[in-house]
Amino acid sequence: MVYATGEGNIDGGGGSMGGATGHGSWSPGNEGVRVTVVRASDHATVTTPLDLTNKVPPDSIYHFGKVSKLQYNSGVSLSPVKGGYSYIKPAQAIPKIISTNGHNNIEAIKSYFTDEQVIRAIANYCGMDFDTLISGKYKILLEPIAYYTYEGVMLATTATEAALYDEVVSGHLRTWMGALTHQNLPFSMFLETSDLGYPAWTGSTTQYASDSAIKSSLGLGIVRFKEEPEEPVLTTCDYEYRTNTEVITAVEVSGGQSDPDHPVEVQFDILGTTYTVRNVYYPEGDSQLAWVRWITPDTPQDITIAVSVSGSGSARAAVRCKIVDLNGNPPPNPVADDRNDSFSVSAVPDREEKSSASWNVWRPWWQAHWIWHRTGVFSGYWCDHGWWEFTLDRYSASLNASMNITPDVMNPTANGTIMKSGYGINEMVTARVSSSQRSAVTPLQNAVSYFPEFGYDTFWRLLDRISLKPSYSILEFQTNDYSTYNRRTHFTPVWYPDGSYTVNTWVLDCWTPAGMLCENLSDTITISGSLWDDWHIAPMS
Repeated sequence: MVYATGEGNIDGGGGSMGGATGHGSWSPGNEGVRVTVVRASDHATVTTPLDLTNKVPPDSIYHFGKVSKLQYNSGVSLSPVKGGYSYIKPAQAIPKIISTNGHNNIEAIKSYFTDEQVIRAIANYCGMDFDTLISGKYKILLEPIAYYTYEGVMLATTATEAALYDEVVSGHLRTWMGALTHQNLPFSMFLETSDLGYPAWTGSTTQYASDSAIKSSLGLGIVRFKEEPEEPVLTTCDYEYRTNTEVITAVEVSGGQSDPDHPVEVQFDILGTTYTVRNVYYPEGDSQLAWVRWITPDTPQDITIAVSVSGSGSARAAVRCKIVDLNGNPPPNPVADDRNDSFSVSAVPDREEKSSASWNVWRPWWQAHWIWHRTGVFSGYWCDHGWWEFTLDRYSASLNASMNITPDVMNPTANGTIMKSGYGINEMVTARVSSSQRSAVTPLQNAVSYFPEFGYDTFWRLLDRISLKPSYSILEFQTNDYSTYNRRTHFTPVWYPDGSYTVNTWVLDCWTPAGMLCENLSDTITISGSLWDDWHIAPMS
């Protein structure tokens, strides 16, 4: 008997396959599935991905190592390897994965990957305890794999790797192998409901997908082991911004071909101002991000950005933005007789981190093709019957931030990083931003600090922008209203117990066309004694 252990969040589609060409070929059945165990709470990969297949791939096959879609989307780049491809041929053969005629095999795929014996085998392959794997704290990420020949070389790629490789070869993989790499492989698995930060796919399943659509939404399935609320689809806003912050809003444009003879133009209508992005170029069947930099208002509000496209392309008609103010919840005034006898130290929370991002820009160039047109026996003229080709320029940005907390200089008894409770601390955040397209990246602009006495919740401090340059930022505490000397300080509670005092700071609002860069930082000082130890009361002589 077959016992279903997990719940499969998998759907699929596809179309008919074209024939082999001089540039590449694929034989049905040359396929597999990459399996990665992912922690449900923070979407972190907890096992090295492994590949299951019924085939025996050749020893000389080229591949890109064992990297999951989550890792690629976090900034890991392709790294080709020849040979040494590791795989597992399971005792219970996997079902057909990649469709060849538009009729997917999704029910068989779901049944296989939720079968208890298969899950037990996967736990064994990964070195995990079966009961731990199905406890509800983990999910299994599935990615279809194809083994195919391209330009005389045998390749093993997931759908995401094929999309990334297509960008490397300037779209030629899609041109010659698109029926496999950009249709039937990515559409063999996609999500029915959003999960692990990926959306449910609602687009066409019978047309070639763009590289960006594959990377963001296709070529994955998920097995989960616990009934849990469905992750909500983003309906209230597409972007959350902070007040008085320079941000970037981007949309994906596709449809037809945009070149200098037939250019696409995008307009963003933001709070009464129209921003125009011209010369948004991309080849037939692909897409291009179009973005605009603007500064949010200084009051919190919800706004809708109207988007219009002229030319052959199309994009979403509206972008919904929520603008929030983080400057309204500083800690209350600490007093000398404060107590918290039931206090226990909380763990530093895991906040969103994204320290790098990448995006692409299509650059058109003219492929000349001169043809002689005869007008007479000895006369004629040359005419250029060329066409537009495209090169894909790849750009990236990275964030490197650090924080440092120190006892305030007005603290009379601090010694290095050791101080008594009740005195103040200072903080400095520094951030460097590097990018290969400087004009498309903002500086890091905001940092928010959370404190252990409030369980890293309830109250926080938005830091001041002390220095803001294109690639370098310095931020410090705002002036404390309760400081006698108007210091940029945070007062530790007098009741705080001896030991480590750790401040958690989320640095954010470094914007790129591919989203926001941010990091989760912390630093620690040591509490030893309290300020009452510095007081001496005695009768006057």
